[in-house]
Amino acid sequence: MLARIARYVTGHSKTVLLGFVALIALSTIWGFQAFAGLKGGGYDDPNSDSARVAQILDKTFDSQSPDVVGIIDFASSADDTANRLLAKLVIEDVTATSGVSKVSSYYSLGEPSSLKSDDGKAVYFFVNLADSASHSSVASALADQYASRVQGGSNGGGAKVYIAGFAAVTAELNHSIEHDIVTAEAVAVPITLVLLTFVFGSLVAAGLPLLVGGLAIAGSFFFIWVSTRLTDTSIFSVNLITAMGLGLGIDYALLMVNRYREERKRGRLVAEAVEVTVTTAGRTVVFSGLTVALVLLALEFFPQYFLRSFALAGFAVVLLAVLGAIIALPAAMRLLGDAINRLKVLRGDLAPRDHGAWANVARFVMKRPVPVLIASVLALGGLVSLGGGVQFGQVDDRILPATNRVVVANDIARTRFGGREASPFEVIVSGATRDELIDYAADLSKVQHIVRVQSSLGITQAGQLDDGYAPMFASFASGDYQRLQVVGNVEPRSPEGLALTEAVRAIKHPTFSALVGGSAATYTDSQQGIERNLPMAATWVILATLILLFLFTGSVLLPIKAVLLNFGSLAATLGFLSWVFMSGNLRWLIGDFTVTGTIDSSTIVLIAVVAFGLSMDYELFLLSRIKEQHDAGKGTTESVAVGLQRSGRIITAAALVLAVSFVGFVTSGVTIIKMMGIGIAFAILLDATLVRALLVPALMRLFGQVNWWAPSWLKRLFERTGLGH
Repeated sequence: MLARIARYVTGHSKTVLLGFVALIALSTIWGFQAFAGLKGGGYDDPNSDSARVAQILDKTFDSQSPDVVGIIDFASSADDTANRLLAKLVIEDVTATSGVSKVSSYYSLGEPSSLKSDDGKAVYFFVNLADSASHSSVASALADQYASRVQGGSNGGGAKVYIAGFAAVTAELNHSIEHDIVTAEAVAVPITLVLLTFVFGSLVAAGLPLLVGGLAIAGSFFFIWVSTRLTDTSIFSVNLITAMGLGLGIDYALLMVNRYREERKRGRLVAEAVEVTVTTAGRTVVFSGLTVALVLLALEFFPQYFLRSFALAGFAVVLLAVLGAIIALPAAMRLLGDAINRLKVLRGDLAPRDHGAWANVARFVMKRPVPVLIASVLALGGLVSLGGGVQFGQVDDRILPATNRVVVANDIARTRFGGREASPFEVIVSGATRDELIDYAADLSKVQHIVRVQSSLGITQAGQLDDGYAPMFASFASGDYQRLQVVGNVEPRSPEGLALTEAVRAIKHPTFSALVGGSAATYTDSQQGIERNLPMAATWVILATLILLFLFTGSVLLPIKAVLLNFGSLAATLGFLSWVFMSGNLRWLIGDFTVTGTIDSSTIVLIAVVAFGLSMDYELFLLSRIKEQHDAGKGTTESVAVGLQRSGRIITAAALVLAVSFVGFVTSGVTIIKMMGIGIAFAILLDATLVRALLVPALMRLFGQVNWWAPSWLKRLFERTGLGH
């Protein structure tokens, strides 16, 4: 197939190149419309109990969680007459804001102590937004409206108004990311362009990865547009498309250009050199792209659309990068011929050599494989040990800079309001009698860290019901459903919140059903959704990698080795990220961030999958050249030395340029973007140096001819597939 593609491309180069570019350009008519349909959030499990509770609250009780949580902070008691009048003006002001459908407050809800700060000077108000409104835009407008007061100024009445809540966090997050992406690109793009010029050796050749990457990025937006028409799609998928598109464009272009120069140096004509490049380096690109795409599809196993969006985005950008590398790029090389080397920035011949630093490294390692192996494993083990106390969590407002106005507002809620009453558990009971409901509420109220239970019966504390509050919560009964608000005193989105959720859910009754929702339960369901589906995702990644690498090499041992080394590299990366973000290290280098005691599970999964896929990219680059020498009859030592010499520069250069593009995200003020940038960059550089340059040669030297062993029936299967050449 590749041979047929190569012949067609070399015979119709101009038509192929222009046609490919035109097709991508046509797709952008729809692709660039995708941005309007992208969404923030996507960390929650839509199939969980907490999601069903939210639906019941909306449809049966007409009670949605507030989109915006506000705090009015007075200079004196919130119950003073002057402050009541001032609060009324603030509430009227908020209610008049376009997009606001409902506002409730400490005053309108019966003045419960739970909605007043411990010092009595601050009170909550809650804002629900209209379905037709852009929630993040309205929240942003409210935050802007009170920005001067948030920064310390006060209005004439002596109150400060703070805006928080999910919509406000989303708005601030989107603004921060938009700003940070521009900053990251301003830092990374110039450095990347300079590196590309020196890596490719000429200005003309340096433009080829931009061709492949640019086409892949632009074309992928069409698939994202289709996704937004069918399902919720995360705005963060754009970040993956741009980073992966540029990264794979660099990887594949460098591999193809190096092979083309190699074939030209051997005396082949331009057309013949292009054809050989497509059938050799192009084969590696196809296997590499297929492996990366299948690895990224593992994200489809998770229920959160934040992760599922990356599966589609990754698959699309990899597919188009592969097509660009084996169709558009060869057509461009055929048209350029030796002009690919014009505007040189390096002296001498740009074609790769069989002897040099990388061959020397390989021979050095293979003369002393055991000491190198022990030293490398100890280095990896040291990094892995840094993650011994890792705690996983989910994002909250603290992923934003500590000075952000939403974070300031939430810090007030955390420090000045007891019990976290703004985020109670929402429990929906169906089919319970009055006596059963009394017993159930009493049992819930006795759980450690539960302050009280609010229901249509009244308020239950420490097992005792006070039915005097029953009229206040009369709306908590609707048909066969009973709504209970269970107020705790721990941070909802934390390991403590997860433990409390499990304790609340452990209180069961044999005659009726109860669903537990609310902020802590949503956090718990998201965490457990990741944990529950992680084994299936890992199994998919392992099996897909083992099968594809066997079809590529014909070996049983090499795929197993590759998977084990990749997981070792990921464990080391996790240890490093734990040391940085849980312990608060390297702030002097990567900028300040808030240490919450956990690291975000979804971001770690994303880093692991992307890093695993890119690591397999480099594994295939190396194995393709080693196998080529082995098939030519050379021994293990010589095959590895020549293979590493021919691929080592490509791997290192590609990893360096790709790492720079991800390191640009470290400038972000959003912790998860910062973590993604440094995490993927660290994993790439670790894999390209310690793993590919030291561990792989050492292990291949120790295993010798066994590297290529497979059972006879698998050998026959390998030969029948015709993929071995």
